[in-house]
Amino acid sequence: MGNSIRFRLWSAATISILIALAVAGVGLRYLFELNVERRIVGELTVDLNEMIAATSFAADGRLSVTAELTDPRFTDPLSGHYWQVEDMASHSLVRSRSLWDGTLTLPELVDSGELRKIEELKGPGGERTIAVERIITDADGRSFRAIVAEDHRSVELSVNEYVRDLTPALILLAAVLMAAFFIQITVGLAPLENLRIAVRHVIAQRAARLDVAAPSEVQPLADEINRLLDAQEKALARARSRATDLAHGLKTPLQVLSADIRALRKKGEAQLADEIEKSVGAIRRHVERELARARLAPGVSSKASCRVREAAAGVISVVKRTPAGKQLAFVIDVADDFLAPVDEGDLSEILGNLLENAARFARFSVRVNAWATDGAVSIAVTDDGPGIQDADREAVLSRGVQLDSNGGSSGLGLAIVSDIVEAYGGRLTITSADPGLVVTIALPRHG
Repeated sequence: MGNSIRFRLWSAATISILIALAVAGVGLRYLFELNVERRIVGELTVDLNEMIAATSFAADGRLSVTAELTDPRFTDPLSGHYWQVEDMASHSLVRSRSLWDGTLTLPELVDSGELRKIEELKGPGGERTIAVERIITDADGRSFRAIVAEDHRSVELSVNEYVRDLTPALILLAAVLMAAFFIQITVGLAPLENLRIAVRHVIAQRAARLDVAAPSEVQPLADEINRLLDAQEKALARARSRATDLAHGLKTPLQVLSADIRALRKKGEAQLADEIEKSVGAIRRHVERELARARLAPGVSSKASCRVREAAAGVISVVKRTPAGKQLAFVIDVADDFLAPVDEGDLSEILGNLLENAARFARFSVRVNAWATDGAVSIAVTDDGPGIQDADREAVLSRGVQLDSNGGSSGLGLAIVSDIVEAYGGRLTITSADPGLVVTIALPRHG
């Protein structure tokens, strides 16, 4: 999961969303608090103007507020809404009933007539308040200082309620954004999934190149992979050609050595001839194996197909000319139009080795039959010979192993068949018949 591009992009997007929404939440809280304070200051200014209108100096010079303010909270003790008027000459105070026996801690003086907002004014219990004040001077030159304040806890309560309402909305927004980013990342990386499927088709030999419409950012990678596949195909073709040339080049010296062996036998040097013949046999087996492997295409075609009955009939016509094949009855139990997903030359190589082995051990008959399942095409060659012991079945698939004590084979037939079948992604199985042996190859269908 840690190496997934999708997971990394989604994790980065999630972290970015959470940080952005956290910053937005803090900013919205701050802006809402400013807005609440602005609204409270506006309400306090109205109360302040009402109080100033009700404030006057009596005939004896004392300051008095002649009427109660409209807001009833000013009359409730410690209600959080307070007003206070101070005579600038005598410093005597007139207070609202809500202050009870406390006072507002007065800030420094300001110019006459100026309205000032005060955020750090202490209330009667030492609590923080938000207040507005103004100094008024009448026509006789007498001045008083008027202050209206409200407990700041009302602002905090409004902000807390706003945050409680805002938090679920931000969480929902975060979930929606994360889901949207996940969909966006999935859609954006979809071409990579198509590229992965195309690569899998190449590996499974269902395609020779990456046939995919990739976006402009990924297309150069697809082009480079296709160039690599082309270079690999050319390199395999060259290697196949060199292997074929080498194997054919060794056949002539081997024929010369065979003639020399016969000459040595005529001279009576049988021991030396046997040793040379043993070495020549080992070289011949390697040559035959490399020729068979060279005949396999460098990367089998995903469109290879051939008629099984025709290929089997062609091979059987050759095997019937051999001494062992002349005495046997060959049966092809395959429909005329039955197709196998394999190149005709490769199928002929497979059937040639299997039918040659079957003819060597069969008593009376050899049968070829084929059938199809949902995912594979199977071809079986059955003989009525002595069969193979269970303990020897794995050994016969190894190179150079021959169970025929009379010789006459290189011991490479089943190993070559196994190589070809493996190249097509198939499997080879050996089972017992009653009597005889059944060798079955199963080749996967295209796609």
